[in-house]
Amino acid sequence: MKHLKLLPFMLALLLALTGNSANAGLFRDRAAQGTELEQDDDSASGSTPLPPGTKLLKDIAYGEADAQKMDVYLPAHAEHAPVILMVHGGGWRRGDKTMSQVVDNKAARWVAQGFIFISINYRMLPKADVLTQADDVARALAAAQSRAAAWGGDPARFILMGHSAGAHLVALLSAAPARAQAQGARSWPGTVVLDSAALDAVKIMQSRHYRLYDKAFGKDEAFWKSASPFHVLSATATPMLLVCSTTRPDKPCDQADAFAARAAALGIRAEVSGQALSHKEVNQKLGLPGAYTDTVELFMRSLGVVRF
Repeated sequence: MKHLKLLPFMLALLLALTGNSANAGLFRDRAAQGTELEQDDDSASGSTPLPPGTKLLKDIAYGEADAQKMDVYLPAHAEHAPVILMVHGGGWRRGDKTMSQVVDNKAARWVAQGFIFISINYRMLPKADVLTQADDVARALAAAQSRAAAWGGDPARFILMGHSAGAHLVALLSAAPARAQAQGARSWPGTVVLDSAALDAVKIMQSRHYRLYDKAFGKDEAFWKSASPFHVLSATATPMLLVCSTTRPDKPCDQADAFAARAAALGIRAEVSGQALSHKEVNQKLGLPGAYTDTVELFMRSLGVVRF
């Protein structure tokens, strides 16, 4: 098995030795991109400190499993505050709610503006499949909504946000909110999907793809459809902003555009925002001053539940 995992790198080396450096580079790029999608590191240059007076409620349980916990960042004076619930990425099998690129710049910006910011963990592969993970996100949302008033928040003013694998999970729940409602969650005004290239799981699995998708979606076509935001999209879907990297070789904006077109046909609001940022930067740089953060805030403001 270890030898199989090294196969792409061995092929790249062989091509390089035979003089086909262009193909070798392609193999290296594909291997590196797959690794970036599956692994979120904890480095974040230019992170911003939390505002003075921020209170952190750490490891609040929303279920019985060790992974079913969330960290809650409260502004100094929260009263009927809007809430952002953030879901980290990591290929559905890695990552953590405390990672700097998941939390720092986002919490610093929005807690300073009076938001409550929540970062959650959830169960991972191989113990929990992606549908179970989506249910965990829904349980976390339900628990946070039920406790929001006690934290100074407003349960009607939640924004769901996720990056990479977490973006897939929030898109899945937003495309068909009945799944979240089955776990006790109330409807929420909108969702920010940060660079998911798994909006159409069926198309991914029927074409060449990174190995991490085999681990996430398996071989069952019925499961592909049930775990595909594109295929479960319903007329009850939540408004979404689909942020996508324009620099990625697997072109996530193509999937975002197709998803938005299908949503429009159903009368659902789904906007696409292509950003000339890497997959990691889409996560890391959100919250820093600039046009990218302004675009996300414009969407949040348009939902009618937040004011900047």
